[in-house]
Amino acid sequence: MNPPAMEALLYDTHMHTPLCKHASGEPEAYAEQAARKGLKGVIFTCHSPMNIPYSAHLRMDITQFDQYMSMVERARLAYEGHVDVRLGLESDYFPGAEAWLTELHARAPFDYLLGSVHPQMVEYQRWYFNEDAQAFYRTYYEHLAMAAETGLFDCISHPDVIKFVHPNQFKPEPIMDTIAQTLDRIKAAGTAMELNTSGLNKSPYEMYPSNTILTEIVKRDIPIVVGSDAHEPKRVGADFDKAFDALESLGVQHIHFFLNRTRQAVSISDARASLRQTGGLRQLALDFAQKFV
Repeated sequence: MNPPAMEALLYDTHMHTPLCKHASGEPEAYAEQAARKGLKGVIFTCHSPMNIPYSAHLRMDITQFDQYMSMVERARLAYEGHVDVRLGLESDYFPGAEAWLTELHARAPFDYLLGSVHPQMVEYQRWYFNEDAQAFYRTYYEHLAMAAETGLFDCISHPDVIKFVHPNQFKPEPIMDTIAQTLDRIKAAGTAMELNTSGLNKSPYEMYPSNTILTEIVKRDIPIVVGSDAHEPKRVGADFDKAFDALESLGVQHIHFFLNRTRQAVSISDARASLRQTGGLRQLALDFAQKFV
């Protein structure tokens, strides 16, 4: 006799909506893909609105904030009892943004707040890049540490996305002293860090962070959250198996996610088994239900 199928356990914690102007698909389509993957839930973390001109073409406007909450709530109601849809936000950090982010984060009952430093933004480079790449990289890592120390965030996202700026040039080893200090500060702040699978689709085609930095995160026993950073529905839950492989190769046994701003833990072995078992069953259920739509 086969053992009973395992219930869904895991959330994809990083995904976007069309309001950020560089993602496609309504929230319901992301939730449906989560059902196919065997995920228990999804947390939408669209790019935060800002109170100053800052990459406005890559984020929602503050006038769309209520619309964002309504879109996520609509999906939550549509998939209630099937996929647990939660409200989060990916908020851009740079020194001086603290007051705005404090105000913004108080505007809604977020389940998860993801802190990001995006060094590829034109404004960020204008402020901090002075033709010295190594100094720029060190500044980026200083800002990651500062973001964690604000207490505004549950997790720090894609912690070596700086390599996206100079994919053929960035190497962590020459600045490992700065990276180590950053990770020590993040550990002391009690903030989680993300293993983001979207980097597998961009040069240099490795997850954020690379194995070199991931190893240092693991050494410090910093909680790790896996996220797809999905900008289209088909990316929900993508490459989680590769993230699990990377973590298990370093001896990690648990991954984490946040609900109601509270960290949850699930074993990687159980997460892997739940995705394998429940994904097929949910797909059958979806196919059956669509026959009667």
